[in-house]
Amino acid sequence: MEVEGMKGEKRPDTATYVAAIDQGTTSTRFIVYDTAAKVVVSHQLEFTQIYPQAGWVEHDPMEILDTVRKAMEGALAKGKEKGLDILDNLKAIGITNQRETTVIWSRSTGKPYYNAVVWMDSRTSSICRHLEKQHPEGGRRFVSTCGLPIHPYFSATKILWLMEHVPEVKAGVESGDALFGTIDTWLIWNLTGGLNAEEPVHVTDCTNAARTMLMDLTTLQWHEPTLKDLGIPRSILPKIISNVELIGKVSEDWPFAGIQLAGCLGDQHAATLGQQCKAGEAKSTYGTGCFIVLNTGEQIVPSNHGLLTTISYKLGPDAPTNYALEGSIAIGGAAVQWLRDNLGIIKSSSEIESLAKTVNNTGGVYFVPAFSGLFAPWWRDDARGVLVGITRYTNKAHIARATLESMCYQVKEVLTSMKADAGNIEATVGGEFLLRVDGGATVNNLLMQLQADLLGSPVVRPVDIETTALGAAYAAGLAVGVWTKEQIIEQGAVQEAPTVFHSQITDDERNKRCLSWNKAVERSFGLAELDF
Repeated sequence: MEVEGMKGEKRPDTATYVAAIDQGTTSTRFIVYDTAAKVVVSHQLEFTQIYPQAGWVEHDPMEILDTVRKAMEGALAKGKEKGLDILDNLKAIGITNQRETTVIWSRSTGKPYYNAVVWMDSRTSSICRHLEKQHPEGGRRFVSTCGLPIHPYFSATKILWLMEHVPEVKAGVESGDALFGTIDTWLIWNLTGGLNAEEPVHVTDCTNAARTMLMDLTTLQWHEPTLKDLGIPRSILPKIISNVELIGKVSEDWPFAGIQLAGCLGDQHAATLGQQCKAGEAKSTYGTGCFIVLNTGEQIVPSNHGLLTTISYKLGPDAPTNYALEGSIAIGGAAVQWLRDNLGIIKSSSEIESLAKTVNNTGGVYFVPAFSGLFAPWWRDDARGVLVGITRYTNKAHIARATLESMCYQVKEVLTSMKADAGNIEATVGGEFLLRVDGGATVNNLLMQLQADLLGSPVVRPVDIETTALGAAYAAGLAVGVWTKEQIIEQGAVQEAPTVFHSQITDDERNKRCLSWNKAVERSFGLAELDF
C-alpha cells in the first residue's frame, strides 16, 4: 500500500509517525501525525486554573505532568483501537508549550517549590515599576538586548517574585538546589528521567528563552549583564538550544519510553512554523490569548509601536535564526470562557457564535477584556476590563457579539503597529495582505468574518487549525529526517483548500467602529487600584 506524502509524492506505507506534546494554558494534548502531516490520533485533557487573588494565575506543575502522561496514554490507546502500531513506529516527539509561565523546582527532590506562575499573571507589577525607576530608559531598559519591555508578562519578573516571596525558593537558590524553567524545560527534565537520570537534561529552546527577558537576541545566550542587574544567578538557568535537534530520550517510567525528544518551540513560534510562514508572512493564533507573529527573516527589527522583537524559529544548531515581530494579546478566547464560567451567559464556548448571530451588531456595546491589564500595543498593566455603551436595549447577545469583536479589534491594533514597524518586510499576495489564522477559536465563522471586516484584508483559515502542535511535530520530524526543511518551508504540505473570509463592510464603517473601540480602550486605563 502507498500513501501520499508531502507535495503529493507517493511513498510506501512504512507506518512512520511523529508526535507532539502541546502543553497549553488550559489543556494538554498529545497528537500523532503521519508522514503526510495528517493527524492519526490525539488525546486532550484540561487542567485546573488557580486564581489565588485578583490578577494572579497559577498552575500546579505536578498536575501538568499528570495530564501529559494521560494524554500520551490516551493517544496510544486510541491508536491500538484503530489497529495502528504507533509505539514501534513513532520516530520522534516534539514539544510546544505555553510560554513565560515560570516553574522553580528542587533538583534533589524533583518537586516544585511553588505553583507555576502563569504568563498572564500580573502580580509582579510593583517589581516592574521598581525596575523602571532604577534606569533612565524606564520600561525599555532591556529592549536593546532582549527585544522586550519590562512587564509582568515575562519570566524574569516572575523569578524575582518567587525569590523574594517564597522562602523555599530563596533557600534553594542560595544552596544551589533550585532549577528554573518555563514549561518546556519542566517537561523535558521530567520526561528524560528528572532526578533519577544519570545526566539530567536541563535545557530550553531559543524561542522560550527569548520570552524570559534574559536572553541576548543576537547571541541566543543568557545575557550576563542583565542577570547581574536583576540578581538572577546563572546556575538556575537551563542551557539554550535550537528548535530542531536531538534533546534526549523518554525515560522508562513514561509512555513511549526510548522515543527521542527531538524538537521544541514555544507555542506561537510552533504555530508560525506550522503555518509555514516565511519572511514577510504573518499568522494569528486565537486561543486563550491572541498572538500575531510576523516573520522578519534574518533581520532583527526593533519596534517603535508597542510590539515585541523576538525569534520566529531556528531550525537547527547551525541554521540561520529567523526573527519576528510579535503582538501578544492576553485575553482572547479566555473572554468567551469568562462568559461561560463566570457569567453563565453561555453553557459552552461553541454557543457564542449562534447567540451572537441573533443580533446584527453590538448595539453600541464595546467590551475591553483587560482582566489583567492590556498587552500589545498598549502595555498597560493598570488597565482593567470595561463594558461600555450599555443601555436598556442591551441584551446577552450584544455582549456575546462584543466579546467576539474584542478579539478582532485587538488583532487589528497589533497588525496596524506591525505594518508601521515592518516597512517593506510585510509580504502581500496579489498586492493584498493576507492574515493566516489558527487555533481553536477559528472554528467560529462569525469571528473570522468579523476579523476580515475589521482588518479590511482577507483572513485565511487552513483545514487543520491546530498548527501549534503541527509545528512541534515538524521540528521533531526535521531533527530525525522524516521531513526536510524544503518540504516544510519551501514547498509546504499538501492540504485541502483553505477557507478565505473577505471584508463585507466599507472603509468608513470600519474606521468609525475602530474609533469607538479606541475610546473604550482609553476608559480601561488606570482602573487597577479600584477598591473592592
